[in-house]
This record gives sequence, C-alpha cells and structure tokens, in this order.
Amino acid sequence: MAPVSPTPVPPPAAVALTDDERRRLTDFPWLARYAEDNARITAAATPVKLVFMGDSITQGWPDKHPAFFAAEGRVCRGISGQTTPQMVLRMMADVIALKPRAVHIMAGTNDIAGNTGPMTLQQTQDNLAAMAMLAKASGIAVLLASVPPAARYYWRPGLDTVTPIAAINQWLASYAATHGHTFVDYHGAMQDGAGGMRPGLAYDGVHPTEAGYAVMEQVLSPILAAKGFS
Repeated sequence: MAPVSPTPVPPPAAVALTDDERRRLTDFPWLARYAEDNARITAAATPVKLVFMGDSITQGWPDKHPAFFAAEGRVCRGISGQTTPQMVLRMMADVIALKPRAVHIMAGTNDIAGNTGPMTLQQTQDNLAAMAMLAKASGIAVLLASVPPAARYYWRPGLDTVTPIAAINQWLASYAATHGHTFVDYHGAMQDGAGGMRPGLAYDGVHPTEAGYAVMEQVLSPILAAKGFS
C-alpha cells in the first residue's frame, strides 16, 4: 500500500466560464432570450404570419434589413451561435405558442461547426425533421431554408464546410418535397460556384451583408407571395 501523503492535495482550481458557457449550463436553449416578447405577443393576441427560426444569420437579418421585418406579422427568433438541438427545445415557446401561419427554419451551420459539440449529419437531419413535425402537427406551414454557402468558418479553421453544407441542403430539398413543405434555396442564389459566398454577399464568408440579405429576400419574397404569407 502506498504511503499516505502528509500534504493535503488542493482542490482543483475553479474554471472561469464565459457568459455563453454559463448560460448553456443554466438555460441551454436560451428560452429566456425571447420570453418577454413572446409573452407580449400572446397576451395581446397579436396575429403572427411568419416566424423565422434560426441562428446568427437569422438574428442578423432584421438588423441589416429592418424594413423586411417591418411587414405585418413577421417575427424573428434567431439566436447567434445556436445549433439544431437548441432550436428544437425552443420550438414550442418561440414558434408554436405564437400561432403563426408559417415558420421559416434555417439551421445547420453551427451543427457543422460543432458549436455545442460534435454532431453527425443524421443528428442534424433528425432535429430539422423534429422541428418540421412539431410545426406541421400544430397546423403551421413549413419553409425549410438551405444552409447558405461558406467556403470556410473563420472560427473553425481547416474544417471542410462545403461537403456537409451540400449534404444537408440535398437532404432538405428531398425532405421538403416528400413531406409537403417548401424548400427555400438561398445557397443556389448566393454561391460562387465553388461552395463559397459570392463576393460582397458576406462580410466574413458566412454572415450576409446588406447585399446578401437582399439576395435572400429576392429568393424568399416570391415564395411568400405565392403562399399568401407576404
């Protein structure tokens, strides 16, 4: 038997957490982010036409193009950095409780980047399907948006982005067609032919500029008009 050390072993040093890490431990999906606004909408019985569920690309949309979201009944529920498992947990509070006519789901970028841990393509597909199923079961029309192009993620250098983005988008198009949803192909309108963003459409290769959002609106607006959601 090894001798007992007479010197006490100090406890491990406390690990300093960032605000984002602390929030993930206490509110993983960040339900608090839109709770107050959701309560205001439901209390006033404000009619909602379309909820935009997504990550930073969705969150940044009304900041870059507020006029697009000034249209009656459009609600943004994007949260920067989020992955599909977080969005699944937000669907009831941030989408279904608002009783919209339709939901626009754009997600997958941060799954590929592994923002909340490693994820497989199947796991991303399952989460996207779960969100679509929840919406459909609640009588909400589903618009499934492609993952926008990105040749690289600046916060994950060396990661292959083009291949998984293409795989998710191929699945989204097929799933939408099979289940009666609408596929919104931003990728095709924004990509440079090699899987990246066309020049001027993103300020960091991932997040759209004003010009990038303008292209997205050119893709989406005719669809909304045809579906009666404009």
